[in-house]
Amino acid sequence: MPRFPILLTIALVFLNGAATIAQTKPNKDYLVYVVSESADKIALIRFGPKGARVDHDLQTGDMPVDIDGPHGIVVSPDRQFYYVSIAHGRPFGLIWKYSTRDDRVLGKTTLGYFPATVDITPDGNFLFIVNFNLHGDMVPSSVSVVSTPTMTEVARIQTCTMPHGSRLNPQGTKQYSACMMDDMLVEIDTRTLKVARHFIVTKGKEVGLSGAPRTRTPDAMSSMPGMNMPGMKDTGGHGMEPPKPGDNSCSPTWAQPSADGSSIYVACNKSSEIVEVDANSWRLVRRIPARAGVYNLGITHDGTRLLATNKRDQSVSIFDLKSGKELARLPTKRKVLHGVVVSPDAAYAFVTVEGVGSEPGTVEIIDLRAMKTVATVDVGEEAAGVDFFKTEPTR
Repeated sequence: MPRFPILLTIALVFLNGAATIAQTKPNKDYLVYVVSESADKIALIRFGPKGARVDHDLQTGDMPVDIDGPHGIVVSPDRQFYYVSIAHGRPFGLIWKYSTRDDRVLGKTTLGYFPATVDITPDGNFLFIVNFNLHGDMVPSSVSVVSTPTMTEVARIQTCTMPHGSRLNPQGTKQYSACMMDDMLVEIDTRTLKVARHFIVTKGKEVGLSGAPRTRTPDAMSSMPGMNMPGMKDTGGHGMEPPKPGDNSCSPTWAQPSADGSSIYVACNKSSEIVEVDANSWRLVRRIPARAGVYNLGITHDGTRLLATNKRDQSVSIFDLKSGKELARLPTKRKVLHGVVVSPDAAYAFVTVEGVGSEPGTVEIIDLRAMKTVATVDVGEEAAGVDFFKTEPTR
């Protein structure tokens, strides 16, 4: 057979195989919870062979004349409950406990100023919520620890200015958060409920230190890394301000432990990099170039891929963690990226996009095998926190 027909046949087989991967449909339904901060809504998204849709939604919050601002959400390990952080308050925010069976409110408790990202220990007994304090003074804020059976705040641990991105390691022994205005990664020991270590992530000044960050007076804080960034103390778009010339600050917005807890990945929103810190030696491993305004991170359960939402770039990146190479960059339907969660089988990623003004928020669903966006669903304005619920037979 002539060489050209053989090559053509091989090419067609390859293309058909690629098309098969791209067109593969799920064989079950994936369910994901999403909160919409400017609409005071919680939505359950259903994605499966029949496409993607809002299964149902509900209102949250109890302020009749103001936005309550649900920001973070996490599902309990036993899938019986979900917890929603309510950012606004009079003046303090709250955490609400819901039943996944009927969306009934089972309890709530008061936290600090503007509670944001929330995570839960592997045994389901404790929540860790960062008190971001977006609208407060530039002073160190805290992480609230809540006992889930009683919905009681058992500790409020001072950490740093504008903590964000609360995530626990897989073992549940350490909680990590990123200090947006202090250029720090902070580690809390979940057994002692104290800050164990902190790490400076400013480019050229990286260093790991034991104990809690040193408390500074408001005047001294104006000279701290990250504190001279105009536009950071905004009222609804943190993470959108690009760096000024000569600004080497990181302005971290997320801390994501690796699948085995051996590394911590920090999203540097200002410098558009991802910093990897070794959790054992507490030293810098590498800085991975990222897209403009990298904001939130998610990791596949096998530890091979890192997902990043790029708040200023209107895109999602998929990274190979071994090489640090960006495998794909996927533009999104709307602007202002927010959260990302990966299904336990590593088949799909679910991304929230806030939108601008009166636009609805959006949930974008990415096929991680094909590395393509396969569905989008509109939800309430300013889609924010997102967490995976479960899979079930198709309805």
